[in-house]
Amino acid sequence: MALSQAAAFVEQKILGHDTNATTEQDITNPGRDRAKYADPSGETMKALVWMGKNTVEVRDVPKPRVVEDRDVILKVTGSTVCGSDLHLLHGTVVQLEKGDILGHEFCGEVESMGKDVTGLQKGDRVVASFQIACGDCYYCKKKQSSQCEKTNSNTIENGMYGGRTAGMFGYSHFTGGFAGGQAEYVRVPYGDVNLLKIPASVPDEKALYLSDVLATSWNCVVDTGVEKGDVVAIWGAGPIGQMAAEFSLMNGASRVIMIDSNWRLDYIESKYPKIETIDYSALPKGHSVTSRLKEMVPRGPDVALECVAGEYAKGWAHYFELQLGLETDTSEIVNEMITSVKNFGRCGITGVYVGYCNHFNIGSLMERGIRLIGNGQAPVHMYWEKLLKMIESGEIDPLKMVSHRVKMEELAEVYYKFEKKEDGMQKVFVETKFSAPAAAGSPALTTYKK
Repeated sequence: MALSQAAAFVEQKILGHDTNATTEQDITNPGRDRAKYADPSGETMKALVWMGKNTVEVRDVPKPRVVEDRDVILKVTGSTVCGSDLHLLHGTVVQLEKGDILGHEFCGEVESMGKDVTGLQKGDRVVASFQIACGDCYYCKKKQSSQCEKTNSNTIENGMYGGRTAGMFGYSHFTGGFAGGQAEYVRVPYGDVNLLKIPASVPDEKALYLSDVLATSWNCVVDTGVEKGDVVAIWGAGPIGQMAAEFSLMNGASRVIMIDSNWRLDYIESKYPKIETIDYSALPKGHSVTSRLKEMVPRGPDVALECVAGEYAKGWAHYFELQLGLETDTSEIVNEMITSVKNFGRCGITGVYVGYCNHFNIGSLMERGIRLIGNGQAPVHMYWEKLLKMIESGEIDPLKMVSHRVKMEELAEVYYKFEKKEDGMQKVFVETKFSAPAAAGSPALTTYKK
């Protein structure tokens, strides 16, 4: 039994769940218990499922049904692939089981709902929050929805972190065990809390990204505290880094410097000519990211934003420690951030870190007064209404990060290309049989199967 599946077995069968959750746990695929979770019509749907480390497949599985009275069943009209999905593909996030439906960013149309759902009706266009909030616990009342106390009863997460996060769609049993939205239908618990209506003026291709990437990038910037005049360095030129750069400029940053090592730097430069870049793989011998930043900004940037994640080792020591299970995350990028910023600088971590790292430069952190901030899973509910208005007004255009439009049926191939950074793939829009015709500005459809 693989480690990820073994962890799920131990937590569910030996440790047992806690009793805090008020919505049913571990419904990662309606086919696990057709009598309880599958639509009685027998209708099936296409869904992207995890089948083991580094293996995902599009399969036909049962359509979900309303299980609880505040459930909403959506016809999915758009989804996407997130860098966080790659941590699941690799098995870095524990407690996945074969057949789990993935995907935490999606939008759709209300197909049916439980009797206690309010404020929605059949046919409404909506976008889902990637986290599942109850709406009435301590954190939900403060709009800190990613820390909801009532939607995740996982005991391993609680013991490991000293507290737990909200349940999350398509993100393993570690976060409650909820089927994701890389599918043609999805069940949304507490649907009247976790769905935001989309106005007719905003197409799915723009509204979809309120589900995660826009809120995550905005939270990264405002939670770390980017201020007028700041010089901001951003590690990672993917979609989160791209939007964090745009939002940093919107919040008054005087300069933004992006660090990465591939074609994504060219992509950023084509969209944002003001952004400066560092290709860490092309630095001369004896130079480092820190030394290059200190050349560009003598005292160092005011703010460093981590938009990569902790599983990507750059040096051999961390590579082997990760492979041998001696750490779950590498500290290399965080150390670069700490040594790069000015004294009393601020470092925010938004890329996913799962557990523990070695060789952390705590001395520099303490002696130089560096503020290291874990931005957490972004509280989508705190920001999504504001961000939707910014889309409506044209202040932000999410399509600037969308490079590909693909079909649901080819999603497994898309995962592998996204993982390898092939085909210039920055962010995708995944269409289903329920999707509307492509909106103006959406990329042309790309197909991979011959």
